[in-house]
Amino acid sequence: MKKLLLTLLTAGLLAFSAATASAQTAPKSVIHVVTVAFKEGTTPAQIDAAIAAVQKLPSTFKGITHVWTKAIKVQNAEGAKVKKTHVFVMEFASEAALKEYDGSDAQKEFYKSYLDIRAVSTTFDITN
Repeated sequence: MKKLLLTLLTAGLLAFSAATASAQTAPKSVIHVVTVAFKEGTTPAQIDAAIAAVQKLPSTFKGITHVWTKAIKVQNAEGAKVKKTHVFVMEFASEAALKEYDGSDAQKEFYKSYLDIRAVSTTFDITN
């Protein structure tokens, strides 16, 4: 009986441990990845202003928890007509926060420095 109880207790602890580990590695936040090609003639100062606007977003929209703006590698598809040169990533607290951001004052303010210089972009929203 003791052996059975010990086996059940061990199995329960292992199951709890696996569930806890899974919850820790599968966050419910949303990662918003944007790859960008800027219009020909866009100045470095204009690009810097757009990147600075992205970096400011967590302070202007509570649903954005982190941003990344320093691309280490940008890979374009072979034969791409327009080469993407920049990437920025925003982490939203939840899918609801991402939806609230759409059309928000924070997005509109960011767009003031971004939309006029963007040639093309691709966006991916990712969650668990």
